[in-house]
Amino acid sequence: MWTTLHDQLHQTLRQRKLLPENQSILIALSGGQDSLCLTKLLLDLQLKWGWYLAVAHCDHQWRSDSEANANYVGKLATNWQLPFYLEVADRVYKSEAEARKWRYQTLSKIALESNYKYIVTGHTASDRAETLLYNLIRGSGTDGLQALTWQRPLTDNSSLLLVRPLLEITRSQTSNFCQQQNIRIWEDSTNQDLHYARNRIRLELFPVLRQLNPQAEMSLAQTAEILSAEVEYFEQETEKLLKKATKIDTNNLNISQLESQPIKYIINRLVLREVPLPLQRRVIRRILQEILPIHPNFSHIEKLRNLINAPNRSQTDPFPGGAIAKVKHPWILLV
Repeated sequence: MWTTLHDQLHQTLRQRKLLPENQSILIALSGGQDSLCLTKLLLDLQLKWGWYLAVAHCDHQWRSDSEANANYVGKLATNWQLPFYLEVADRVYKSEAEARKWRYQTLSKIALESNYKYIVTGHTASDRAETLLYNLIRGSGTDGLQALTWQRPLTDNSSLLLVRPLLEITRSQTSNFCQQQNIRIWEDSTNQDLHYARNRIRLELFPVLRQLNPQAEMSLAQTAEILSAEVEYFEQETEKLLKKATKIDTNNLNISQLESQPIKYIINRLVLREVPLPLQRRVIRRILQEILPIHPNFSHIEKLRNLINAPNRSQTDPFPGGAIAKVKHPWILLV
């Protein structure tokens, strides 16, 4: 049965050029409503686009019914005449982050070995809204708030892309679609576990937000979309500025006169003085990501940024790992 959701996805794929015609696509299928909705939609659109589709299921062994869940997904794949790949975790991962890392590594391995160019997941506008709130509560910058983009490379050479085609579709829409299509959803009991922060956002926070705005999920997802475009622009400008601020003519610069210790980085602070604050912070964060043994936080970035206009011979206290920043005008030296 053709629905408005079929039309919506078809138009999204055409406008955003997410999944080109005649490509091999691996669908991550958990058995939940979102991935089931995605799989059925792509299957129904397959003739129009000429795709070669397959499904993969990753069993984390978190639940007592995980094997039955995997068997159900395998049966669906057979009924839909789709190649099926199953991977079972060799240990029980303790956190969502560890499990997600294993899942993407596993999906990438299957795709590369079997020559799939795209991996698609059933992330929805609701997931995007939850991610924005989750990262906002943790104190993330705009990069974290725009997380869950339409696509991103999964390998260094970008030969394998992760694609999320349902980011304009809410979880309630995927649920209604599965009911209309008479597709049985495999309920994941861990989705009700309030031990997980994302579940608390979904089950406790969103009902309150919907009282203020019935379209809260979509509004937040659209905010993430706006931020995504802005982050992409800022990253392009940051790359240009980073090259300009760290371009040093070593033929005309005697390093030993600047500092007796080994220098990890030299920054031209005159260049950074001429740009807006957001770009200063982005360039400094990129530099600190190369220097520090941990991900730089706001205080690390501000500590180095304050040297842009500090008096000559100013210096910071040590960063994690022991690096110190010093001003030897017009340079900031990281030693």
